[in-house]
Amino acid sequence: MVVRFWSARTTAVRFPDYLRHFREHVLTHLRSFDGFREARVITQSDGVVVHFIVETLWSSFEAIDRFVGPDREAAVVAQEALELLTSYDRRVQHYTVDLHESQSLPAAAPS
Repeated sequence: MVVRFWSARTTAVRFPDYLRHFREHVLTHLRSFDGFREARVITQSDGVVVHFIVETLWSSFEAIDRFVGPDREAAVVAQEALELLTSYDRRVQHYTVDLHESQSLPAAAPS
């Protein structure tokens, strides 16, 4: 497995719009690629600026190549997302997963 990391910055006011874009458009697009496994958006904020990292997990480098094309390290950013960002990485980083553990969270108790 391979993790693809990309980071960007936006304002705290615009970040909810970016998350909506990610949920409604990016995830739909990613799910259409064989080999896509999961996605995560992690954040750090000072209340004004939100710095976030998008992690996507893929079955292989070949799966990533099908998603991005011949330049594996190129960032894939839709115009709609660009309008919400104050800055972003043009290049991504990839890391091979050598160890992976996952634990299911307990189901929420009925209210």
